[in-house]
Amino acid sequence: MTDLSGMWLGTYWQRETPTRFETTLVQGGNTLSGSVLDDGYLGEAQLSGTVTGRQVRFVKRYIAQSVPSIDYIGTVSEDGDRITGQWSIAGFDSGPWEAHRSEDDLTISWQNVMARDLVSTSS
Repeated sequence: MTDLSGMWLGTYWQRETPTRFETTLVQGGNTLSGSVLDDGYLGEAQLSGTVTGRQVRFVKRYIAQSVPSIDYIGTVSEDGDRITGQWSIAGFDSGPWEAHRSEDDLTISWQNVMARDLVSTSS
C-alpha cells in the first residue's frame, strides 16, 4: 500500500464549475487526516478518514464557514500518484474530484537530493 502522506493538488467540480485545491495529507496506517485550502470562497478545511487498499474515504469540514460536511470517496492509482472519485453533500449536491501529488513535495525533493548525493559520493 502506498503512503499518501504529502502535498497534493486537485480539482473538484460542482455543477460543472471547477474549483482547485491544495491539501496536505498525513497517513498513519489506515487513518488519513490533513488540511485543505480551496481556491474558492470557502477557504480552509480539515479532513479525516480512512484508507483501505487503494480506496480512500474522508470527510471534509470547513473551519470558518457554516457549511455541511462533505463526504469524499476515491480510488488511488496503481502508481500512488493520483486519486479520482466523487464528493457528496448528503441530500444536496455531488460531483467528481481528482488530485495528484504535488511536484513541490519536499519529501520527494529531499529524497532526490539524497539519491543524487549518494551517487556522487560513490563515484
